[in-house]
Amino acid sequence: MAGRYRVDDLIGRGGMAHVHRGYDLTLGRDVAIKILNRELARDTGFRTRFRMEAQAASRMSHPSIVRVYDAGEDSSAEAGGTTAEPVPFIVMELVHGHLLKDVIARGRIPTVEAVRYADGILEALEYSHRAGVVHRDIKPGNVMITPSGAVKVMDFGIARAVSDSSSTVAETTQIIGTAAYFSPEQAKGEQVDARTDLYSAGVVLYEMLTGRQPFRGESPVAVAYQHVSETPLPPSEVHDDGTHDDNADDGVHDGSAHSGKEAARIRAIDPVVLRAMAKDPFQRFPDAASFRTALDAAVAGAVTGAVPTKKQLSSLTSELYGPSPRHAQETARTLRQLSSDTTMTRTQSGPPVAWIWASVALLAVLLASVLIWVLAMRPAGDLPTAARTVPNLTGQAYDSAAAQLKKLDLRAIRIDQADADVAVGDVISTDPTAGTQLDKGQAVTLYVSTGAAKSTVPTLAGLTQAAAKDALAKAGLQLGAVTQKNDPQSPRDVVLSSSVAAGTEVPAGTSVDLVVASGVVTLNDFTGKPLDEATQALQQLGLTANPVAKPDCKATDTKTVVAMSVAPGDVPVRSTVDLTYCTGK
Repeated sequence: MAGRYRVDDLIGRGGMAHVHRGYDLTLGRDVAIKILNRELARDTGFRTRFRMEAQAASRMSHPSIVRVYDAGEDSSAEAGGTTAEPVPFIVMELVHGHLLKDVIARGRIPTVEAVRYADGILEALEYSHRAGVVHRDIKPGNVMITPSGAVKVMDFGIARAVSDSSSTVAETTQIIGTAAYFSPEQAKGEQVDARTDLYSAGVVLYEMLTGRQPFRGESPVAVAYQHVSETPLPPSEVHDDGTHDDNADDGVHDGSAHSGKEAARIRAIDPVVLRAMAKDPFQRFPDAASFRTALDAAVAGAVTGAVPTKKQLSSLTSELYGPSPRHAQETARTLRQLSSDTTMTRTQSGPPVAWIWASVALLAVLLASVLIWVLAMRPAGDLPTAARTVPNLTGQAYDSAAAQLKKLDLRAIRIDQADADVAVGDVISTDPTAGTQLDKGQAVTLYVSTGAAKSTVPTLAGLTQAAAKDALAKAGLQLGAVTQKNDPQSPRDVVLSSSVAAGTEVPAGTSVDLVVASGVVTLNDFTGKPLDEATQALQQLGLTANPVAKPDCKATDTKTVVAMSVAPGDVPVRSTVDLTYCTGK
């Protein structure tokens, strides 16, 4: 693949790609190669976004993140077809272990182990969010558990390239694979940020603790709807077989129930999971570090016995989600019974109309008075502020753009990116785009031009001409003029030198001229020359002299060449030449 990677056996398959074990022929190491489906590859816009996101992911280096080594496109024809199509691929670190999805499929994970896995996921998110990269597709299928128990999160940036290429939840879920881990804002197609990853991490933790996902339905759209509108049961109230025990006040269930100690631990983690899965992003943890701290504190509280009561848990659930569906149904049922009860004696059909309007007017006056009093007493700096609108910063210098965002109380995150059409230091684009409404303190990613893409000239001397051409192509360079030169030490087609020294940075697409060995040397006529002189001259040409005595001709005082086995002219390097001289009386 791409002249550099050997693609070996298939080791995984997903909704948008298949993964092969591979080998980097240049660096001599095992790798994993993720090859995207052809349906995605046909979208030119997707390939561009995919390349940008892969470049951003490749800059991240963390023990809990699967490294991205390389990304590119390989042209191949589909089975039965004749036209070659570009197929994007990613070269990643080869991680040995199991997907968290497969670990969960074997049954719920013990609480201590589940918390450790969740902490590894959050550690990876804490690092990526600081780097300005939102994963957007945290799920057990994107988390690897190594034989030593270490956590490795993969596929950073790919979900964004995919979601930007899809217009609906149904289209996106066909590619990404499942809506079971969608945040409400993803399900509604709204702007997402780091808190989206925290919601998905909360869903993964929920599934590890209970052995099932919090929301299940017959279609991705049905599941996405539940993420937006339904209230999840606390993990402690869910069996690992997916049933709910209304009579288990202490969290202990029969049959597949958790042990008392395990149930206490899960009950301690309930508030943390529910806060991470809050519908409103502002009610979730502000960042991954806060999520980790709360999780550690909850586990420590379970060890010391500081487990929240059901009343405290009910209060938290009501605060985050409002009244539970069961409570709302009971309230509606009661109202219907009261409205249809014909046995109650009524003295009048309702309160006098004048009283109603008088009460409304009095209430309006009171509210207006309180509002005026609050505005008069509050300092001007404490007045509520409207949402910030991201300005159009494209083409502006980074410092100027960052200053504008600072005036709007927005944070600027800089990501450098090569672009030959935008001046160095100017903004190429923003994420989110201009016109987007943000709240105070939110971040705007500025993609800043570093000018035309640079390429480093690889080491070419000693390679064959064909290998040098491939090396230049991989480096984004072109093969220029090729000049042949006689070199007694080098076989035919071996590169002797290049017009640009190895390690030099040049603009991408630059042509590099090569000097290659011709594979021959020019042999002079040594007939009549002294044998010693001819032998020395052949050695300088890299040829081997083989003296041959001729007894049927008269010898001379100085041995003289009377014949050569090879005619003068171009001869292959390292050839052997017989030099005949006379030895007779």
